[in-house]
Amino acid sequence: MSRAALVLCLLAGFAAPAFAEDALRPQTVVIGLDLSESNPLVKDSAYAARAGARVGAELKALPLKSRIMIRTFGSYDGSENGLKIDQVISAHAKPEAVAEDVATLIAHVPQLVAGGKLKAQGWTNIVPFLETEAQIVDCKASEVHVILVTDGFEDSEYAHLSKHGGHLPAPSSALFEGCEALTILGLGQGSGSPSATIHLRKEWQAYAAKAGFRRFTGLYDW
Repeated sequence: MSRAALVLCLLAGFAAPAFAEDALRPQTVVIGLDLSESNPLVKDSAYAARAGARVGAELKALPLKSRIMIRTFGSYDGSENGLKIDQVISAHAKPEAVAEDVATLIAHVPQLVAGGKLKAQGWTNIVPFLETEAQIVDCKASEVHVILVTDGFEDSEYAHLSKHGGHLPAPSSALFEGCEALTILGLGQGSGSPSATIHLRKEWQAYAAKAGFRRFTGLYDW
């Protein structure tokens, strides 16, 4: 899918075509974009461009028939998170081209928010987002990598993490048992506190392990 087509899909109603293809060794990459007001992604164009480039780099080497899922989160309200794009790597949607399109989309999040195409939100439901995605992906059928572009400050019915502390709830089960990785980009961004970033990394590391991910990476910067 070309960059223009991807943006047109976004503006036309947040739906991109999913190509139903069986994969020999599929990979699934779930990209979650945090639209909460605390996350620099919604207002800092330079940061959004760096985040987009980092996510794009993760996609360039995907094998054919891998699936990429882009979602937004923030408030626990489906009507506020209408961005849902699915793309399958194919001979017509090569990984390098798709990676560039995804990087461009993420880089344009601040403009899309400013233009009213996406809405900045007052809550940060990261755990509920993960619980939802766990019902969609199949870690037995493919290698699953979840990438969240978020500051990591859960602010929901479940927990309130801040620069001063707070704790995540343990997942009720190994929701992502056998899944390859959880990566958080921007952990602690905006807090101005190295100790807050360390605390967040410990909280999300523990959550990822209990949720069943094989590995966790939490980056403040890169």
